[in-house]
Amino acid sequence: MQHRIDPKVDCVFKALLGSEENRNLLIHFLNATLVGELKTPITTVDILNPYNDREFIDDKLSVVDVKAKDDHDQIYQVEIQLHAYENLPARIIYNWSDIHSQQLQSGYDYRLLKPTYAIWLIGKNLIKTDNNYLHVYKLRDEKSRILTDHGGIWLFELEKFSTQYIENEQQRWLQFFKKADQFDDKTLPDWMNTKEMRQAMSTLQRFSEKERDYHAYQARQNFIREQNTMRGELEEALAREEAALKALEEKDATLQKHSAEIDRLKALLADRTPTQ
Repeated sequence: MQHRIDPKVDCVFKALLGSEENRNLLIHFLNATLVGELKTPITTVDILNPYNDREFIDDKLSVVDVKAKDDHDQIYQVEIQLHAYENLPARIIYNWSDIHSQQLQSGYDYRLLKPTYAIWLIGKNLIKTDNNYLHVYKLRDEKSRILTDHGGIWLFELEKFSTQYIENEQQRWLQFFKKADQFDDKTLPDWMNTKEMRQAMSTLQRFSEKERDYHAYQARQNFIREQNTMRGELEEALAREEAALKALEEKDATLQKHSAEIDRLKALLADRTPTQ
């Protein structure tokens, strides 16, 4: 390829899984990531917000997740998130509940609700309490009894994922998103030698070699760099303010200590001062 392309950049990600020409890749990805969950494999999907290359050139705030519906009317949302932050879980829950609730219009019966599956690929670590790269969240009680089988949320933390040998299609996709920007299309590792992976690499190749697509990719990369720079500057400013506040608090504590010592010495002096 002329340029190395990161599949985690949103415009590439959506072209991979949200374009009509790659509909089969989306089906393969969903079956791989939801393996063991679906009662029957997905065979067809309708992409509800298909990829449009113009939106990434003309609008930095374009919708970049992938939404689809299968032939049983089950809903799927797939999203990439490069960075983790404190309120990301709230955003994930809100998005899932919003998509789930949109199934019903006014006066519709609750029996019409179908499961909604949200799949998030997160570039950095979000869950700090363990080293598992996959977390599945459903509506359960404290004894893990499911309230209702209405899908759930699947979180894949790519930074935690590591394997020497690809054992299944889920691992193949995770390895692709984590490492594909390091590959050359002419010297691919053996685990990439499948129909789906070769098709996925052809999408990266298109972004690498076609001027318009590479322009969209570069524009998104520049936007991400700007956001990361501003985020870094804000974090540095916050660190400086926190350090200044700590210094003032330490200074205040020192002043209080001296003031207390002065009061103690005055009291001792008063006890030893003659009354006449």
